[in-house]
Amino acid sequence: MKKSLVSIGDFSKEEILKIMELAADFEANPNQRILLGKVIASLFFEPSTRTRLSFESAINRLGGRVIGFSEASNTSISKGETFHDTISIISNYCDMIVMRHYLEGAARYASEVAKVPIVNAGDGANQHPSQTLLDLYSIMKTQGTLEGLHIMMVGDLKYGRTVHSLLQAMSHFGARFTFVSPVELALPREYKEFLTEKGLQFVETQDFNKYINDVDIIYMTRVQRERFSDLMEYERVKNAYILRNSMLDNTKDNMRILHPLPRVNEIATDVDANPKAYYFQQTENGVYTRMAIITYLLGAK
Repeated sequence: MKKSLVSIGDFSKEEILKIMELAADFEANPNQRILLGKVIASLFFEPSTRTRLSFESAINRLGGRVIGFSEASNTSISKGETFHDTISIISNYCDMIVMRHYLEGAARYASEVAKVPIVNAGDGANQHPSQTLLDLYSIMKTQGTLEGLHIMMVGDLKYGRTVHSLLQAMSHFGARFTFVSPVELALPREYKEFLTEKGLQFVETQDFNKYINDVDIIYMTRVQRERFSDLMEYERVKNAYILRNSMLDNTKDNMRILHPLPRVNEIATDVDANPKAYYFQQTENGVYTRMAIITYLLGAK
């Protein structure tokens, strides 16, 4: 029976830890040709650089072949073909579909239509589970554990799908959270209810500096212009929180800064040389984690 990764909730704690183990194996030995003869469709209905290229790098390192497109305007959807028909047809051509779409729920729908596993590479402001797994791998590498950590999430907590997925995943490991955002971009109520039901501690604040010296991970996010229908609102909040190097002077030695990227100006460039900055290494971890996801779902590893 096919298994997809549409939401981080599709993986149990045990499966998350299995992905961590596989990612470490691929990092130690990245060129394992275990997908020879396999074809993976890469369908990006919304622009992407890191996610698309790291998935394609992962597939190539595993010896698989990639087919697909990087924008919907190049497809029969531009001629009026339905999403249902596009997914049904492409699933005849491949062993797995990696898909990004601008509509929330598109990946779940595709998983019900397709004959092959679907990996959600981001659907609107909803979920981005492969990013979450590479974030977890980055946290595990830098902290030596996933258990009992204090995570600060900063910026766009309303539309940030990486934030929504990561807090759900970290709920398995007894994390506590500090949420830093303007009121307009606060974490949606359903995620706060989720944490409360799990018995996890969290605080919300608009003061970036209040808890910064107590956290293990600072997870920065950009304010996403493409999620705003009102550009005046975007202009008002886009520079609400900027992490500067001087703010890191009294932070914990083990603290690391993560960011799903792209960065606009929410992390000042003077932070890049600080050993606590980990966001560029984080992108490399994406290749190994996505190798792990693909091989796990295909039963190849």
